[in-house]
Amino acid sequence: MSAPLPETIETTLDLLSDGKYVGDRSLATALFLALKLGRPLFLEGEAGVGKTEIAKVLSNTLGRRLIRLQCYEGLDVSSAVYEWNYSRQMIDIRISEAAGDRDRDQIENDIFSEQFLIKRPLLQALEADQTGLPPVLLIDELDRTDEPFEAFLLEVLSDFQVTIPEIGTVTAEKPPVVIITSNRTREIHDAIKRRCFYYWVDYPDAQREIEILSVKVPEAETELSKQIVAFVQRLRSMDLFKLPGVAETIDWTNALVQLDKIDLDPQTVNDTLGTLLKYQDDIEKIKGSEAANLLNQVKADLAARH
Repeated sequence: MSAPLPETIETTLDLLSDGKYVGDRSLATALFLALKLGRPLFLEGEAGVGKTEIAKVLSNTLGRRLIRLQCYEGLDVSSAVYEWNYSRQMIDIRISEAAGDRDRDQIENDIFSEQFLIKRPLLQALEADQTGLPPVLLIDELDRTDEPFEAFLLEVLSDFQVTIPEIGTVTAEKPPVVIITSNRTREIHDAIKRRCFYYWVDYPDAQREIEILSVKVPEAETELSKQIVAFVQRLRSMDLFKLPGVAETIDWTNALVQLDKIDLDPQTVNDTLGTLLKYQDDIEKIKGSEAANLLNQVKADLAARH
């Protein structure tokens, strides 16, 4: 069931809420403007803060296909846009040669037609679905790609078209909703950013993170959620190799619920740090007396507020 694009910032907030995404007004404003003006939205921020989830929420709430291009080092046109089905082309050539029913020029025209074309995510995103609605295109972790790929991406983002030498230019009748994410492991070229609206997705404050847990892990006890968020917020102020994101907070909460915990204790924190921290050096730095001290501070602060 498809839904219309939101008409106001308030309805954009409602759209996010319907998808169980807890966002603030500044995010809703950036998203509303990107949807209204048909511009890509470039989301930058640390890993695990919910950038990718925004595209998934849009796909679900708007009732549109989600096409995801997961970026990586060495990503090229054949993996991102299109490639020819060479094995099928060879079979067609052998059959024609055996039958002798087509000349060389006819064979060449036939094998470089759309039926032998393998469409990858960027080319798929230029096509509407059966209802005529364009998809949501997620270009995830663009900072993992090489700079030459960014140059090719400019054509797609500028005119929503792709040029295939053997066929011609494929242009979207209706541009897709485009979400680009970056973990900022390197700077993205200004030419890409100029074609997008930009939004920095930061770690949430304590109040919003508690709200996120109430939506994502409603079975968690309120007091436990407060302790978890306060503990994680303190970890984010420390000098760790990888600070825990919202995704790790949710994972840790789910793990503690499965262990039937209603209150944090030092032993449980030590035993479950692997769901929250992803590097051994960070775990070694926190576990034991440091974890106990952090937990004591958290509980003291929470008690003082009551």
